[in-house]
Amino acid sequence: MATGTNIRTYFEGRWHEGDVPIMRAADHGSWLGTTVFDGARYVEGIAPDLEAHCDRVNRSAKALMIEPTVSTEQMVEIVWEGLRLYPKDTAVYIRPMYWALEGDFLGVVPMIGPTGFAVCLEEIPMAPPEATATLTTTRFRRPVLESSVVNAKAGCLYPNNARMLAEARSKGYGNALVADALGNVAETATANIFMVKDGEVFTPVPNGTFLAGITRARHISNLGLDGTKVHETVLSFDDFRAADEVFMSGNMMKVTSVTEFDGTHYQVGPVTKRVRELYWDWAHSAA
Repeated sequence: MATGTNIRTYFEGRWHEGDVPIMRAADHGSWLGTTVFDGARYVEGIAPDLEAHCDRVNRSAKALMIEPTVSTEQMVEIVWEGLRLYPKDTAVYIRPMYWALEGDFLGVVPMIGPTGFAVCLEEIPMAPPEATATLTTTRFRRPVLESSVVNAKAGCLYPNNARMLAEARSKGYGNALVADALGNVAETATANIFMVKDGEVFTPVPNGTFLAGITRARHISNLGLDGTKVHETVLSFDDFRAADEVFMSGNMMKVTSVTEFDGTHYQVGPVTKRVRELYWDWAHSAA
């Protein structure tokens, strides 16, 4: 099922109108879940960090033992070719994808060689600046590299995220603040997480259980250049309960203010507003 509208799909060397079929029943990706993807955004005629997202999907493919077949530079060109089919004022979600086609003699290990590749463009509006989220805890945790391919943006990781979201929604919350294997805060079910205390910004240190996102890195860089100290450190749920501000960071919506975590309420504070302002100032200046 499509998330957005006005879909265009790049597959087998050309752009197609709509959500076209791209996988077969016997493809390794559809059978055994060897799929990777990445997400970028086109907003107001710009595509912030597009090259970084295209580069990461190639790294994700290698982590899943899939051979990336399109260079970062070629992928960027393909995406821009598709984006020119949309009006400049359209908000588009950009999703390049790979999947394995064949397995070894047992079928389990993907064979190096032919690889499925597609790009899906979907019109999905940006959330308004006033949009907020609420968080709760979940019994499900982020996996570790020894048990899952957490160094890739892989489709096989997302059923676990879905369990987190379903549990949070059953409790009346919009998202979940998720622990790593040791019980420390890792991220939310869908995005990286930041908190603010006494004017300084804190975010969980990357420890191999979650992807430290491209947009997350951009916020850290922007804040540092703006004179705000950012600490990448071990954080507990109690740290978040004691925070002054909390916000989520992800490619889909860039910055989302959090107004509640399990009964602890936050204001949409000045640092969160500044992060959003810095991001869009950077995005337009870098275009």
